[in-house]
Amino acid sequence: MALEGIEGSVGPERGGTEELSPARSSLLRRLAKHGPASASDLAAAEGVRPQSTAKTVVALERAGLVVRSRNPDEGRRLLASLTELGHARRQGDRRARQAWLARALQESGTPEEVRAVITAMALLDRVAQT
Repeated sequence: MALEGIEGSVGPERGGTEELSPARSSLLRRLAKHGPASASDLAAAEGVRPQSTAKTVVALERAGLVVRSRNPDEGRRLLASLTELGHARRQGDRRARQAWLARALQESGTPEEVRAVITAMALLDRVAQT
């Protein structure tokens, strides 16, 4: 969905759960989209230092959102992957941001403007998929 690209930058505070930092949210999003990855691979994809990513992965693991396991192809490397809780949190965060954006558009835009935004988002989604 077109909201995927903007959801990290907009949205409400999550009621009842701790809000994730942008770095943690970004890693969850990347793991959900691309599957298991090493901290160094995540760092390269995110354009940050491997040490920073390793700390973020450890924090996500402590929160029960990711689990690290040995890479079957290269036993000394650890791969981070989402846990069931991580998948649920990712989906919950995404739904909350989508609901917030839908409410904001309905409250602020005319029906024509909302339709224009939906059309633009569909185009952005197609571009992002290529």
